[in-house]
This record gives sequence, structure tokens and C-alpha cells, in this order.
Amino acid sequence: MSSAMNAAPPRVLTVAGSDSGGGAGIQADLKTMLALGVHGMSVVTAVTAQNSLGVQGAWELPVAAVRAQYRSVVDDIGVQAVKTGMLASAELVEAVAELLAATDAPVVVDPVGVSKHGDPLLAASALDSVRTRLLPVATVATPNLDEVTQLTGVRVESEAGLREAAEAVLAYGPRWALIKGGHLPGEAVDLLTDGSEEHWLRAPRYDNRHTHGTGCTLASAIAAHLAGGRTVPDAVAAAKEYVTGAIAAGFALGGGIGPVDHGWALRRGTPAA
Repeated sequence: MSSAMNAAPPRVLTVAGSDSGGGAGIQADLKTMLALGVHGMSVVTAVTAQNSLGVQGAWELPVAAVRAQYRSVVDDIGVQAVKTGMLASAELVEAVAELLAATDAPVVVDPVGVSKHGDPLLAASALDSVRTRLLPVATVATPNLDEVTQLTGVRVESEAGLREAAEAVLAYGPRWALIKGGHLPGEAVDLLTDGSEEHWLRAPRYDNRHTHGTGCTLASAIAAHLAGGRTVPDAVAAAKEYVTGAIAAGFALGGGIGPVDHGWALRRGTPAA
């Protein structure tokens, strides 16, 4: 019998809300991390009552509980990347930003403002904290077009507007901005830029309305690939490929919008990139 210890995979921490329906939030993050071969860990910031029809309720955790979870994981286990999602309030945003600033690991910030169904997941009073405290500690910020408008006032009507959106987001201090153009007609096109380099990422648009959890999944996939040592452009390109497959394989659950399929590559017998 061998006594050799197995080496731990890269470790990734998600700081986000729980989705009781399993399609988004912490649940989506951990499924994505497992699919991409990293060890996922979690700091729960809020609990939602949520299903395919929407968010029926949300309860944020006390700042002390969030801080204790974070310190417990980081001080003992350590992290190679951190991803943030639903942070709910200005107090939580500021506490998490302070923790991230003291952590030596890349940070992917998904500035979650509203759910897929249009339910608010961030207090309006927290927007300024996201701009001034959270975005400056981000290695990559991953807003969709609605979140760009919430944060910067810039409205993107066409692919040509993605560059202006990126400039507006970068002005708040993240090293890279990934502007997700999924709400535009035509191809699913995203722009990744640090203000000097530009990377345009394109994927076919699938006729599948079951896309719950797309943003959480993409941000978690980026964090997983960064933890494995990839550069930001490589990590984002690989994450885009993974989430495109997950969208194509999204399935119906309940009476509303179903989730993307985090295990699509495993079901086909081929590991995700």
C-alpha cells in the first residue's frame, strides 16, 4: 500500500451568494471549478431563495461571518485565485475589498447587479463602493452591458460601443476589463482589454434560453485558469470556450429559465480546456 500523498490541485475561492436552485452563485462556481480541475472553496455572502422563475428572497450574512469564512480559508489553506459575485451591500463590498487587497492572488470581480430574471442583487447604495473599493483590486472585471450602464452610465448599443465601455470600467482601476456583449444581437462577442492590448472573443450564439448562471460560470472559469498559471488573455479565452459549451448544453428545469450545463465536457467524456 502506497503512503504517497496526492498533490493538491490549484485552489480557488468564490466569495458570492448561494443560489438554492443550483444554477448560479456559489453552486455554479463550485461546479465550474470541479469541471476545470481546481479545488473550489467558498465564502457565502448571502442566501437566496431562488428557482427557475426568479429570486423570491435574499438575506445577506453579517460582515463578521463573511470575514471569518474568508480568513479561515485563506490563512490555513491558501488560494491561487479569488472570484467575487453577489456582495449585496456596501458594507459587504467594502469588507471583501479590504480582504482582497491583502491577499496575494489574482482576483476576478463579477460585479453582479441583477439576476437573469431582473431581480436586484446589489443595493443601489453599494454601487459607489464597487466603483471605488472593489474594482481597484480586480485583476479582471467582468461586467455585462447592464452592469456597465449601472456602474459607468455608458450604454452600449452595438459592438462598436464595447471599447468605450471598457475605457469607462478601466477608469475605476481594474487591471483588465472583460466587457461581455452577450446582450447584443448577432455573435456573442466580448472585448478584453487592459487599455493597451485588445482581445476580441467571438462565439456562435445558440438558440437556447436556458442560460441561468452564465456570468458566474464565466468568472469562475477565468479564476480557475488563472489559478493554473495562465495569463489573463489565455485564461479568458479558455473560459469563453468552456462557457460557450455550457450554454449550448443548457437544459430546462422548472417552469422558467434553466441553467447552463457545467458538466457538459465531462458528459461527453472529454475534459474541458
